[in-house]
Amino acid sequence: MVRAGLECLLRDRIDILRGRRAGICCNPTAILPDLRHGVDALHAHRGVDLRRLFGPEHGVRGTAQDMVAVGESVDPDTGLPVTSLYGSDEVSLKPRREDLEDLDVLVFDIQDVGSRYYTYVYTLAYCLEACNEAGVQVIVCDRPNPIRGDRVEGNLVDLDHCRSFVGRFALPNRHGLTVGELARWFCAQMGMPGGEDALLVIPCDGWRRDHWFDRTGLAWVMPSPNMPTLETAIVYPGQCLLEGTNLSEGRGTTRPFELCGAPWIRPRALRREMERLAERWALPGVGFREAAIQPTFQKFAGQVCGGLQLHVTDRDRFEPLATTVALLIAVRRLYPDEFRWRTEPYEFVSHRLAIDLLSGDASIRELVDAGGELPEIQAVWRQAEREFRESARSHLLYGGPPASP
Repeated sequence: MVRAGLECLLRDRIDILRGRRAGICCNPTAILPDLRHGVDALHAHRGVDLRRLFGPEHGVRGTAQDMVAVGESVDPDTGLPVTSLYGSDEVSLKPRREDLEDLDVLVFDIQDVGSRYYTYVYTLAYCLEACNEAGVQVIVCDRPNPIRGDRVEGNLVDLDHCRSFVGRFALPNRHGLTVGELARWFCAQMGMPGGEDALLVIPCDGWRRDHWFDRTGLAWVMPSPNMPTLETAIVYPGQCLLEGTNLSEGRGTTRPFELCGAPWIRPRALRREMERLAERWALPGVGFREAAIQPTFQKFAGQVCGGLQLHVTDRDRFEPLATTVALLIAVRRLYPDEFRWRTEPYEFVSHRLAIDLLSGDASIRELVDAGGELPEIQAVWRQAEREFRESARSHLLYGGPPASP
């Protein structure tokens, strides 16, 4: 049984909050084993002076959809002010100095899903930066990487051209770190002090790098509205790339990211092409089922779309990023007149294509447009993965460095 950082803080380390003015950045995943929310537990604790809540994308209660601005509010259960860290512009992503001036410490407790696109980790980075400037300590209550901490896949973000709120640092698509480990790595990347006066990580007790979330005994709480299950998180490091296209990534269905499609796709043709490519490029641990979907919101809302469902048959061997790049190649080859890259602004950026922001550079887009071969780009990924593992090594809390698939 794994104990998450919040439980360890309340049971074993609560003295570090006594007599100090505290804030917490959290969402619905900040729970204890009895399913109480961390805000309620800290607010009720006699030794804790909880002053303010901070909410990431989707809000403290997790109700807003993706890329929907969240406003300032008052928490109805505690009466505490809630500062949004996902408003209508990029400036809103970082805590303001006036929001921190009555705090001595900021607790951060949010479940990540192990993919660099997931914006919560960049909210953490902005909190670290703002708190360092304001002289406020950050305490990160760690939680497991739900898709294992011993797997890395993908290239690194080109920070000169594709830095954004889905890639602020040179992380691979699947990074293999926990939030606490990322916090330590972020501080190093930003040249910030790494001592406990600035950052204190409360590690999980009992978690190992080769553990999937369903081996921890912890309750799965949706980290965001379209992350309903662990199975969603497993395919997400690849399937999130569909946000940079005119394909539906399954938002508005009950199995987002596992399902995908568009009105002009013929499911049988796409399945056959994916099976051909999977055999040719030795894509392990996944099968493809013909599917029809009718999203209730976002892309193609109310329209019937042909597509596929990804069925992960061996999650220990499955390579999510490689599988989705193969899917993009297949769709581009079958439907060259219909397939498009998204051109609308994405995560506050309008001068770069969303697919490049998500991919970290232009390499995936260029490979797909050229009808290239997947192994060409995988060789580049392997070098990037080695570089990242080496840079992360000294910041790990749970044993040896993550490895490539």
